[in-house]
Amino acid sequence: MREHAAARPNHTALVQGERRLSWGDLDGLADRVASALQSDGVRPTESVAISGANSIEYAVLFLGALRAGAAVAPLPTGATATQLAGMVADSGARLLFADSTVPPLEVQVPRIAMDGSPGHRALADWLAPSGARPDPVQVRPEWPFNIIYSSGTTGAPKGIVQPHAMRWAHMGRAEAGGYGPQSVAILATSLCSNTTLVCFFPALSRGGTVVLMQGRFDPGTYLQLAERERATHTMLVPVQYHRLMAHPDFDRFDLSSFVMKFCTSAPFAAALKADILKRWPGGLIEYYGMTEGGGTCTLAAHEFPHKLHTVGKPADGHDIRLIDEDGREVPRGELGEVVGRSGSMMTAYHGQPAKTREAEWYDAQGNRFIRTGDVGRFDDDGFLTLMDRRKDMVISGGFNIYPSDLEAVLRQHPSVADVAVVGVPSVEWGESPVAYVVPAEGAPAPEVLRQWANERLGKTQRLAGLRYVGELPRSDIGKVLKRQLREQWIAAAAAS
Repeated sequence: MREHAAARPNHTALVQGERRLSWGDLDGLADRVASALQSDGVRPTESVAISGANSIEYAVLFLGALRAGAAVAPLPTGATATQLAGMVADSGARLLFADSTVPPLEVQVPRIAMDGSPGHRALADWLAPSGARPDPVQVRPEWPFNIIYSSGTTGAPKGIVQPHAMRWAHMGRAEAGGYGPQSVAILATSLCSNTTLVCFFPALSRGGTVVLMQGRFDPGTYLQLAERERATHTMLVPVQYHRLMAHPDFDRFDLSSFVMKFCTSAPFAAALKADILKRWPGGLIEYYGMTEGGGTCTLAAHEFPHKLHTVGKPADGHDIRLIDEDGREVPRGELGEVVGRSGSMMTAYHGQPAKTREAEWYDAQGNRFIRTGDVGRFDDDGFLTLMDRRKDMVISGGFNIYPSDLEAVLRQHPSVADVAVVGVPSVEWGESPVAYVVPAEGAPAPEVLRQWANERLGKTQRLAGLRYVGELPRSDIGKVLKRQLREQWIAAAAAS
């Protein structure tokens, strides 16, 4: 940041709506944040929490805290007040920075209002005076960079401690992604998410510009902004790509400035990748990995259009293997749980040593790997195809059923706009698969669609039920909350 601010102080670093912040001003504000934290007695490796909508203030606080050597806990925007208060306590945060989107919380630390909202000390009053310079901090690689809380799609959120060394390893993506001083990265997911940060930091590391979108994702607004700002890079999740490609005016926008687009965090349909390659200029890279780190696979879709059904090959320096239920490696071509090892790995789940041990696997030489919980297989060319989450797999009558297979069949019907399959308790079979479908216009009755799907599914795969819903519950970064769907089905069955 110092180098970019000195070299091009007037170049735009951050954009939010009509607001723009130069590199010189960003550098000065980061100093004021770091100085204020030091004045408040926040020491290196201690943490601060941030919660709220994407904003220039959010980004400045994140970067300024890092300059002071503090770890940042960016809290998920979709969490309840009780969950947020629990995360603040769990992270050990010394301060909480929040905006008016965050409800009142029962926390034992000072709350600073990022947007000047009443009832709390305003950020402008908390900042150190203009021109303040913090005491320099020599950051160590093992120090915590941030504590990111998992989405809770399969249980209670866990604090994932990512060290500086892990974030530094991510900077290698800046070169692979073609970032440079003239890059303009448009981000439409929350800064609380690792999905966003793996684009945010590489873009800034090369002295580029980051455009922050706020609020609920709107494809029309995104396309207008991308055209206006001459965006070169973006990170989006699959559901956002789907909505963009379905926008009736998509092809009318000038997106010729794009160099590279990225996707991660959820299953990315091959047909959708193909549509993006055909209609959206620039390359397309899919990252498969976890916030916890370990192993990452990369698919440069524009280079391997015949491998769009996969998530690509292990990234350079990443060791990815497949293991069976007993923790033994399986040969190529067989199904197994994905485990990975690299220079980009979490330190631990914050304050949860037992959960940390559950997430680890060690090979015969004692090397530490991170378990993903995903099931997949490598093909003869070394590309990884994912089947499903191990926890989402349905075991019915002793047979393993992968929900993604059933969802793929249902998506072939023109009346299915979106779908999720989950396993629910069954007296006869132990578990049975059921489907939640977002219907398109003119959809048949749910039972008709269920019978249509079952005619195309194997005998052990057949759906026991199908319901229509207006939308599927999703996390901040677009992951379907299957646990909620499973609980809804069980509750409805108990009430009937």
